[in-house]
Amino acid sequence: MKELNNTKERVIVAGVSHLQPDFEYTMEELASLVEANNMEVADVIKQNVNSVSAKTYFGSGKVTEIKEIANADDVTTIVLNDELTPSQIRNLEKETKLSFMDRTELILQVFSNRAHTKQAKLQVEIAKLQYQLPRIHPSGNPLDQQSSSGGLANRGAGETKLELDRRVIRKRITYLKDQLKTVDQTIDVQSRRRTNTTMPLVSLVGYTNAGKSTTMNGILSFNKEDSDDRKVFEKDMLFATLDTSVRKIDLEDNTSFLLSDTVGFVSKLPHNLIESFKTTLKEAKEADLLVQVIDVSDEHWRNMLEVTEKTLKEVGVKDKPMIYAFNKADLKPDQQFPSIEGDNIYYSAIDKKSIETLVNLIKKKLYSDFKTVDLMIPYDKQKIAEQVLRTSQVIKKEFLNEGSLITANLSPDEMAEYGEFVSE
Repeated sequence: MKELNNTKERVIVAGVSHLQPDFEYTMEELASLVEANNMEVADVIKQNVNSVSAKTYFGSGKVTEIKEIANADDVTTIVLNDELTPSQIRNLEKETKLSFMDRTELILQVFSNRAHTKQAKLQVEIAKLQYQLPRIHPSGNPLDQQSSSGGLANRGAGETKLELDRRVIRKRITYLKDQLKTVDQTIDVQSRRRTNTTMPLVSLVGYTNAGKSTTMNGILSFNKEDSDDRKVFEKDMLFATLDTSVRKIDLEDNTSFLLSDTVGFVSKLPHNLIESFKTTLKEAKEADLLVQVIDVSDEHWRNMLEVTEKTLKEVGVKDKPMIYAFNKADLKPDQQFPSIEGDNIYYSAIDKKSIETLVNLIKKKLYSDFKTVDLMIPYDKQKIAEQVLRTSQVIKKEFLNEGSLITANLSPDEMAEYGEFVSE
């Protein structure tokens, strides 16, 4: 992996269309990923052919062209739009004497630079090692002296070193996975399972830089006790944060829910990275309601929506109620906002009226089957009263001679559990 320098490295982005309907979009996105990795795009090279070369990804003529353009631009690194095989990378570097980075390695670099928590760092390192494992090669290894005619009995020291390196990486991956399990078990604030509450969980999902964190901070501003230290990091960049944030939202009408902001998606997200981040995305998997944030001002928003839903399926998130939240409507000419069309809302995350409309839609979706009731719980059953006060949507409480009178907004499951205490 290339290390990030303080000064921006100039690179060429290049790709083969090979019948991808969204090729132009993915190339634009590749350039944005390059910039997110503190690099500068010096040139863009495309080859419009139906298939890639098994040997060098590009056709031979294009390989020569890339070499000439790179030399003219004084560029030594080419960033490619697909994940290449180890042999394709080696062949390209051998023929051009240039350095090549595929899309997967680039995304892993971006994620590595954005990872701050121990959980995210472990997830990214696992994905990086899994990417590197099949790419270890004895080329340039001073121990790589084996003969091609010696058979298995005469394998050289280079092959032995290669096997040793792979064994070390596999052991490291196993160790990191064990560490990740331990970390996951200790992050009790990020799982409703460990909060001992029946409070609904809402999860913000969507493409990177669609405005999830800005939306979350907007909703937090409606909290009864707003505090700046509860805000999440937001910045106009791809993958500004990789860490899932969970906050409790307490509204003025005494309704409450948990709100999580998850890592953003991108097209061609590496499979190993998806696997590693399944634990981070568990909030989306356990959510009662998903809010998919979409940048409606981007002409490629349909591609983004498709990528998000495909990735959610890959991590096992399916059959969840969803609000389609079309953000940045203020940047789209002639778009009225805030406005609601069924499960769709057009809004701007920086507009207070928009956020209020979104919050009301969330409440409507969450509490459509809840019922507000009075519970009269005798004092000899105060453990039940304590449970209601701790886990349910309590509107008010009184202590009367005959017991605790609690007005609460209950889910169907809670109605079944506490039905005997409901006052008519």
